[in-house]
Amino acid sequence: MRVIVAALAAVLMAGAQTGAAQVAPLPLVFAHRGASALRPEHTLAAYAKAIEDGADFVEPDLVATRDGVLVARHENNIVGTTDVASHPEFAARKTVKTIDGERQEGWFTEDFTLAELKTLRAVERLGTIRTESRRYDGQFQVVTLDEVIDFVAAEAAARGRVIGLVPELKHSTYFAGIGLPLEDRFLAVLAAHAYTRTAPIEIQSFEVANLKYLRGKIGRPANVKLMQLVGDPGMIPADIAAAKGKTTFGELTTRTRLKDMARYADVVAPATRGVIPLGPDGRLGAVSPIVADAHAAGLLVQVWTFRPENRFLAADFRNDAGDDARNPQGSVAEIRRYLAAGIDGFFTDDPALGRQAVDAGNPR
Repeated sequence: MRVIVAALAAVLMAGAQTGAAQVAPLPLVFAHRGASALRPEHTLAAYAKAIEDGADFVEPDLVATRDGVLVARHENNIVGTTDVASHPEFAARKTVKTIDGERQEGWFTEDFTLAELKTLRAVERLGTIRTESRRYDGQFQVVTLDEVIDFVAAEAAARGRVIGLVPELKHSTYFAGIGLPLEDRFLAVLAAHAYTRTAPIEIQSFEVANLKYLRGKIGRPANVKLMQLVGDPGMIPADIAAAKGKTTFGELTTRTRLKDMARYADVVAPATRGVIPLGPDGRLGAVSPIVADAHAAGLLVQVWTFRPENRFLAADFRNDAGDDARNPQGSVAEIRRYLAAGIDGFFTDDPALGRQAVDAGNPR
C-alpha cells in the first residue's frame, strides 16, 4: 500500500510539471451525490444524469466495507439509502453504533463485504419528497470508487470534456478506530487509474487531520485540491473532538485561522447559510465576511448545498405550490444571489439548475 501511495505522489507531482487537464471556468457546479434530486443518490444513474445536465464535478462520498473496499454512500449507515431492511438474510446485522458522537441504529457498510453489498439495491432517501427519484428504487447497485472513476472517465471520453471528481472521505477518525483507515486506500485507488492522474480532483472532509495527512503525502499537484468542509459554527470537527480538543468550526473560520487553513487546504466549504444567513423571517440577510476573508487568505469558497424544493429554499424564493414542490425558478434565483456574493463554486442536488444559474452570467 505504501509503495502505491508513493507512486501516486510521484505521478501527481509529475502532472504538476507537465501540465494537468484544465478545470472548467469558475464558478464550478458540483453534483451533490450526483443528480440526487432526480435519481437515487450515489448511483451511476445519478452520476450519469448529473453529467448530462452539465455538472463540472460529481461527488462520491466514501465509506469502507468490511473487506476494505471504498464504496459510494453518504453514510456508512445504509438503512435509508438501500433496501437492506427487506433482506431477511441480513436482519441480524441491524445494530446500534455511535458514529462521531451520534447514536445511530441501522445497518453499516463495515459489517458487510463488498460482495454482500452488491446484493442490495439503492433507494431514494427522501422518497416522500422526491417522487421522480423514488420511481427508480431497486434498480441500481452500490458502486465502488473504482467503478465511479471508470464511469466518469468513460463519460468524459464519450462527451469530449473533462469531468472532475469531488470525493468526500467520511468519518475518517471512526474508520481508523475500527481498523479500516480510509486515506491510503483512497490514494491507492487514485494511483490505479490513468484518469485521476490528470483530471481535476477536489478531496473533501469535515475533519482536519486527514486533509493535513493527504497534503503531506501528495504535496500540491496541479490537478488536486483539498477542501475543508465547515459544519455549524458551534460544532467541533470529529477528529478534534476525539483528541479532546475544543476548537469549533466557527473558530477555524476566523480571519486569522483561515490563513492557517490555507497552509493545508485550497478550498473552504461552508454551508450556504454560512455565507448568507437567514433572518428571523427566513429570508436571506447580509453576506457574511467569510468569502472576503477566505479570498484574502488565498482560499477558494465553494458552498453546500442547493436543493430545488420549496422547503429547502430561503423564503425569498419560495412559491405557493407547497413545501415538497420542485421550484426550479426559485432555486436558480437563490443560486444567483450566492454567485453575486463571490463564491467560486457550489454543490447542488440538481446540476441542470446550477448550470443554468452559472451560464446566465457566464455564457459559454
